[in-house]
Amino acid sequence: MITHYRFRLFLVTLLMHGSSLWLRAQHVQTYSATITQDDLKKYLTYIASDELEGRDTGSKGIRLAADYIVKHFKEWGLTGPVANHAENHFLQPVPLQTTRLETTLSVKGKNLEAFQHYIAINNNIQTGKAKTEIVFAGYGIDDEAYSDFRNTPLNVKNKAVVILNDEPRNAAGKYLLSGTDKPSEKWNLNTRVELLRSKGAKYVLIAIPNETFARYASMMKANAERGSISLTGGTPRSSRIAGDMIVPLSGVASLLGTNQQALENQLKAAQNQSIAGTMKSKLKVNIRKVQTPMVCYNVLGFIEGTDKKDEVIVLSAHYDHVGIQNGQIMNGADDDGSGVVAVMEMAQAFAQAKAEGKAPRRSILFLLVTAEEKGLLGSQYYADQNPIFPLTNTVANLNIDMIGRMDERYPNNPNYVYVIGSDRLSTDLHKIGEEIGKTYFPDLKLDYTYNDPNDPNRFYFRSDHYNFAKHGIPSIFYFNGTHQDYHQPTDDVEKIHFGKLEKITRYIFTTAWEIANRDERLTVDKKQ
Repeated sequence: MITHYRFRLFLVTLLMHGSSLWLRAQHVQTYSATITQDDLKKYLTYIASDELEGRDTGSKGIRLAADYIVKHFKEWGLTGPVANHAENHFLQPVPLQTTRLETTLSVKGKNLEAFQHYIAINNNIQTGKAKTEIVFAGYGIDDEAYSDFRNTPLNVKNKAVVILNDEPRNAAGKYLLSGTDKPSEKWNLNTRVELLRSKGAKYVLIAIPNETFARYASMMKANAERGSISLTGGTPRSSRIAGDMIVPLSGVASLLGTNQQALENQLKAAQNQSIAGTMKSKLKVNIRKVQTPMVCYNVLGFIEGTDKKDEVIVLSAHYDHVGIQNGQIMNGADDDGSGVVAVMEMAQAFAQAKAEGKAPRRSILFLLVTAEEKGLLGSQYYADQNPIFPLTNTVANLNIDMIGRMDERYPNNPNYVYVIGSDRLSTDLHKIGEEIGKTYFPDLKLDYTYNDPNDPNRFYFRSDHYNFAKHGIPSIFYFNGTHQDYHQPTDDVEKIHFGKLEKITRYIFTTAWEIANRDERLTVDKKQ
């Protein structure tokens, strides 16, 4: 039975708790309103300007972007938490290296020209000098319905093996293995390359149509000459194209002693009969790796909390893009200029709250990372090697990567955002996101399409939040989906929907505010 005194105490506690929640709601709306389209546009107009030349990792443009962000962090009263960087406490040096391949190839005494006769695509290719037989392995498939190995005594061990990137088709033009207009999933290029590796192939060369080869050569030449970027001591990420090199189909035909049309006719005539093993040539190779150190920077701004200041929430985006390609500046207004300016606006809002005596209870780290486009390297360095704040004290990561455009699913509706990862580790985090949406942003659709573990795009693994999530830190990736200007020179400020950008930034800010000020830390109740 509750005594009169205890009942009065219960009522007082309830009223105080309710008052606290009411004040929290009032404050978050006040500071959320400081996030405006005008500010977002002002910052993005510079971040995605031609002056920054596409913000490529290691470039002058990305250094200008870092200076711009730091300038504003200082103006707003944020502190730089990088104590061991004497020059600028807002910058965390990220040690990188470029790996460039120097290749010399010749066949039958004739030197081959890189980007004309071949393109080396595997940064982990075997280096040194070698002379080996070239073997034509057809499609490189070994299946019950079709095999390049069953009826042909094909020895690929220590050989340079050439395979076609396509799959065999039947007389009706359908893919033989799938029976449809689409190739089989089972025998993708990665599967075929792995098969050849297991059989001892020394090099795997992928033959592709001439026009496709020419397009790749144009796209890849500048990057190849500069080199692939990795963390110092790390392994450069491999090309998305399987194999060690790609070669034009006409070159394969020449090595077979025929022409491209005759080769294609032979393939059509054979249908389910492999023509593997008909090449008799020698390949001389000399491959050398040249590695050069490079230092780039993550940009960090910090707002210290009050009674729970040792717990940290990370708000992140990547401020690099892909630079200049084929003479055109890739401004990356959406990717990820939109995320950068969203983090900047949230930093300003939290800073104003603190200046007016409404500091968050937990601390906030505003983290703009470098080299995301090179393999999530800036966030990997922070999370794996040099977290400025202990990961055990890191409560959550809210990561933003492209929130300023619409995709094909929502061509005329800006009131959506893809939410990825919210429920992967913490039920609390997912519930908070849902409640914030219902309470403050009822017309904003939270779309979990790409949160599906079976999502073929695997977006959950493709942005910087993943380097926190893999350490068990509850994380969300906010995303608007891809569009026709993704990684194109047309990803410009003029195409950004600033009303959408403002709304989603306010939604993320409100979510961060709730996480920062709630009594209990987010519970991690799930495993990856």
